[in-house]
Amino acid sequence: QLQLVESGGGSVQAGGSLRLSCVVSGYNLRTYYMGWFRQAPGREREGVASIWIGDGRAYYVDSVKGRFTISQDNTKNTLYLQMNSLKPEDTAMYYCAADTTHRLGLTNLQALNVMAYNYWGQGTQVTVSA
Repeated sequence: QLQLVESGGGSVQAGGSLRLSCVVSGYNLRTYYMGWFRQAPGREREGVASIWIGDGRAYYVDSVKGRFTISQDNTKNTLYLQMNSLKPEDTAMYYCAADTTHRLGLTNLQALNVMAYNYWGQGTQVTVSA
């Protein structure tokens, strides 16, 4: 079992920045992908950014390209999401997720699909005001 704990959420004005962190702990399972997802009230959970642990290849949803950066620090077992130029439409609960099953890889679309991930954190709220 893995435990994922997010932090770093908060309230900012449009144009501001936040950095989310996700600390991974628990049984030493091989993790292939990690990702950040978000869910706004009344909407489905969507993939924001993900990373292939093997080579650091990153994937982003179009709406955050150029503004968000996903990164990992394996020495700290921590995943990050640097969010710049935040917009009110970025307001959502943000979740960290881990995939321990897709050893052979995922397509770009699959890497941002909730169905590809089998471990989830509890989420951290991000609120962006106009």
